[in-house]
Amino acid sequence: MGVQAARVVFPPADRAEIAAAVSEILGSGMLTLGPYTRNFEAAFAAAHSAGWPPGEPPHAIGTASGTSALEIALRGVGVAGRDVVIPANTFYATAAAVLAAGGKPIFADMDAATFALSPDTLLAALTPATAAVVLVHVGGLITPHADELTNVCERRGITLVEDAAHAHGSTFQGRFAGSFSAAAAFSFYPTKVVTCGEGGMILTGSAELAGEARIYRDQGKGSFGANHHVRHGYAWRLSEQNAVTGLVHLRRLAEFIERRRQVAARYDEALAALDWLVPLTEPSGCRSNFYKYIAVLPPGADRARFKQELAGRHDVRLSGEVYDIPLHHQPVLAEFAGRPLPVAEDMCARHVCLPVHSDMRDDEIDQVITAIGAVYGALTGV
Repeated sequence: MGVQAARVVFPPADRAEIAAAVSEILGSGMLTLGPYTRNFEAAFAAAHSAGWPPGEPPHAIGTASGTSALEIALRGVGVAGRDVVIPANTFYATAAAVLAAGGKPIFADMDAATFALSPDTLLAALTPATAAVVLVHVGGLITPHADELTNVCERRGITLVEDAAHAHGSTFQGRFAGSFSAAAAFSFYPTKVVTCGEGGMILTGSAELAGEARIYRDQGKGSFGANHHVRHGYAWRLSEQNAVTGLVHLRRLAEFIERRRQVAARYDEALAALDWLVPLTEPSGCRSNFYKYIAVLPPGADRARFKQELAGRHDVRLSGEVYDIPLHHQPVLAEFAGRPLPVAEDMCARHVCLPVHSDMRDDEIDQVITAIGAVYGALTGV
């Protein structure tokens, strides 16, 4: 049996609970911004409350997608007409959110050790017009330089925002993703550790930003039931059906992360015996949710052939890269390309992501490890 790149995990009891709740929702006629959305927001905030000031839990605002969550956060902190620094090795949605919020994306190079911004790469990308910086927790790993990045921004009057689409439940020194910035955006796309099909969430410690976000997500209306528009908002509401799906799935977050970390530990042990595929090391103090297990091929290695060998000969399909084409090489963003970013260009070209499922079986882990060993031998002659 093959190992797929990703698997969505909803145990039978969860599916039954969600189905019953959806039937109730459809019967009630309250299909959006209702009690399940509020319950999901409260539960998500509680699940990520470590690291916030005592007695000041974060505000959580549900949205239609992770992209809309990030755009709303950027609108809330005010980036229109100004520059926003983002890493080159992130998904297109990060840049799209900046553009939709009226900002100009400025691409920064990455730290090869963390796949994130570093203080040096951030400083190299700052401009006199920089309004905000987006720190992306790639693969679920929070960089140990998070506090340094915060300090760089604070000294210059720049707002830090987190793109935490990958980082549900990830921590650094006991602080959850979302607690390092003015506002953070999470995604519930089907591949994420917690999913509700489509949806997103904003976390912020600011009551003012939370209020703005609730206005923006509902067509910019001053209140839910009024035809009174005070912001250039959009239809970014989270449906009740999606909310209850996320609410039920969220309960599994701790067990999902624990299993993913067990899978990662097995991969670490296996790859330690190979000098050809080097895993991204989890720095001290960081606890990744292992949304992605990232490993780097040697310079000159043929990634396409490596993936083809795993799939064709061993029925093992790798997860998508993070990311294979850096943003400054994306055709639609060519006008913002700027200077070469050598580390991002190198790492984007030669990393892979091994499959990690929240319910991955031991025999599937064994199949991946055996396949990598066989392909390693075939491609290196060992």
